Amino acid sequence: MGAEEAVLSFLESNEEISDSGKFSATIGIDHNEIVNIIKSLHGFRLVDAQDIKREWWVLTDEGRSYTVAGSPEVQLFLAVPPEGIPREELQKKVDPTVFKIGCSQAIKNKWVEMGKGLVSRKVIDAKDIDELKRRKLIALQTWKGYSLRKGPNFAPKRVKAVTDLTREHLQKGDWKGLEFKDYNYNARGATLEAGHLHPLLKVREQFRKIFLQMGFEEMPTNNFVESSFWNFDALFQPQQHPARDSHDTFFLQDPSTTKQLPEDYVERVKHVHESGGHGSRGYGYEWKREEADKNLLRTHTTAVSSRMLYLLAQKPFSPRRYFSIDRVFRNEAVDRTHLAEFHQIEGLVCDRGLTLGDLIGVLHDFFARLGMSKLRFKPAYNPYTEPSMEIFSYHEGFKKWVEVGNSGMFRPEMLLPMGLPEDVSVIAWGLSLERPTMILYGIDNIRDLFGHKVDLGLIQTNPICRLGVQ
Repeated sequence: MGAEEAVLSFLESNEEISDSGKFSATIGIDHNEIVNIIKSLHGFRLVDAQDIKREWWVLTDEGRSYTVAGSPEVQLFLAVPPEGIPREELQKKVDPTVFKIGCSQAIKNKWVEMGKGLVSRKVIDAKDIDELKRRKLIALQTWKGYSLRKGPNFAPKRVKAVTDLTREHLQKGDWKGLEFKDYNYNARGATLEAGHLHPLLKVREQFRKIFLQMGFEEMPTNNFVESSFWNFDALFQPQQHPARDSHDTFFLQDPSTTKQLPEDYVERVKHVHESGGHGSRGYGYEWKREEADKNLLRTHTTAVSSRMLYLLAQKPFSPRRYFSIDRVFRNEAVDRTHLAEFHQIEGLVCDRGLTLGDLIGVLHDFFARLGMSKLRFKPAYNPYTEPSMEIFSYHEGFKKWVEVGNSGMFRPEMLLPMGLPEDVSVIAWGLSLERPTMILYGIDNIRDLFGHKVDLGLIQTNPICRLGVQ
């Protein structure tokens, strides 16, 4: 069996090859040959290869000899008796190489002193101690104690003060001789245990109130697991899009596929992907049902929006304003500003004759309620919106423009297969919940806000941060 056949055959029945070196040894093929095959397969995307590296230190021949006899400076130092020794005699006593190297290092370390032909040991001083500490050869031990004197209430035997006057004390009459502990009327009582709202929940509720004030209704977002159809295909996102790769999306193994999709709608979506329609040429590829059936953890709450708009299209049309705030999941590298899960805020307006001007006007109204009155818009690309705009706001604290969201108008290729009338448009925008919360609470690392490392003290003591202040 050749190297390429061995690699692919093994991956067919196994999840991964965790170590190419161990794999090559197991199958008896030279590792360099395996490496060349892996590079070729990776170049053609038949495999995804990740670099692994191991490092270790080994002793040289000289280093191994020192583990037995000691370093040259140590050998030379031990060869010098306390009373000293003539240089010629010391030179005969040790190996010539040890004498040459040992003298140099021992003198440098100030372990020995070369007098008039006499080599003698030196007493270790404070500098030598510092050197030994730096080399972690010695450790400082600390002992703590106290000195005592009599106090004003000194007594040969300590009498424990009584904290409560009991019935027994009154009955026996010994209360007159008791020493009572003073009451501290300024002491605070024990803290009552109670639940606390997380900063994300506080900011989420303020966003929710803003949407409700603007006449929006909340969409149901209780389905974290979605099918690729509602998460991608219904949004006119092509099946070869990079976001649909396992490197960016969490796919489920059980159940791996969905069984419940509206078949007539599926056919219309398939047609618009393959051949276009409604003024579009589509993507011109062979749309595969098995890709649409794959289950995943939703990557955006726009999957919820696609469901709601489809349900809206099944009834006589009436304008709607929807919003959602909930968790989404993406296979991202975790760092101080990214987690594999976060919260997305999304708003959309569905009505007849909406234009880009309506979108800009709604965005100004929405962000003004957050205290962001200075807005700028930058053209962008999204598979399911056209035109699309990134939203920037001038941050008075940072003294610069920062990106605060994304927006656009849903494409006809997405809306018309649902059955919505041709004169109906949908404007939408979205932003994260974590970023404004981190700004409001002065949190620099997202792992301090969300996850298992969160300080519970922050949850218990965080104030209510009003939106409207940057």
